Amino acid sequence: MTLAHDVTGSGPTVVLLHSTVCDRRMWDPQLPTLVNAGYRVVRCDLRGFGQSPLPDRPYNDAQDVTDLMDLLGVEHAALVGASGGGQVALEIAARWPQRVTALVLLCTALSGHKPSAELRAFGQRENALIEAGDIAGATELNVAMWLGPDSDEATQDKVRQMQRHAFDVQLAAVEEVGPITVEADLAAITASSLLVSGRHDLVDFRQIAAQLSDQLADARHLELAWAGHLPSLECPDALNPLLIDFLHETRAAD
Repeated sequence: MTLAHDVTGSGPTVVLLHSTVCDRRMWDPQLPTLVNAGYRVVRCDLRGFGQSPLPDRPYNDAQDVTDLMDLLGVEHAALVGASGGGQVALEIAARWPQRVTALVLLCTALSGHKPSAELRAFGQRENALIEAGDIAGATELNVAMWLGPDSDEATQDKVRQMQRHAFDVQLAAVEEVGPITVEADLAAITASSLLVSGRHDLVDFRQIAAQLSDQLADARHLELAWAGHLPSLECPDALNPLLIDFLHETRAAD
């Protein structure tokens, strides 16, 4: 199955990988900025999100994305990943380092991370709401958890729509199909990396960013005082210049 996707612009390719609270629509505020800066932008919906249907057999998100890159003739690209999409980007960069020119990881998740008590409590509350059939309540829980204090009503509504759609798609599954887990060696990553965290995010994601900034060969960590878990949506006017500056810098060094 080919992931639902869109391609806009021309120039070096940037692949955008969404948070698992969202889908590829989360990158609407970045798309015109990246195209105007001279990039070809590929956005895709991971399986069970947006317009990509649920899988009917075991799958691997990183393989799905590289298959899409092959289909589009993309030999190498910069990867920008948010939260769960950041975890996918890390796996791609570790398994196929020659294909990744740069990594931007926004409040990234990390395989094997042990969740904090706050994150576990969130998961338990979300599960309880879903089991009770209160999908609207579970959706509102996610909106409140993942957006920082400066997010406006339009942003909250956008996240609400994307999260509710993901719930509707995934809860309609007749049979649950699990992902294929691949142990990727992060020491194999050669791309320059920008790790962004938000001061209003859960401690988990701030710790992951700090850990990766020490672990990856060429990485820097930037914590945004205003941000929650989804800075690209919360304040794109502040996030976009950071993204473009880093991509230009790594593009010049490529």
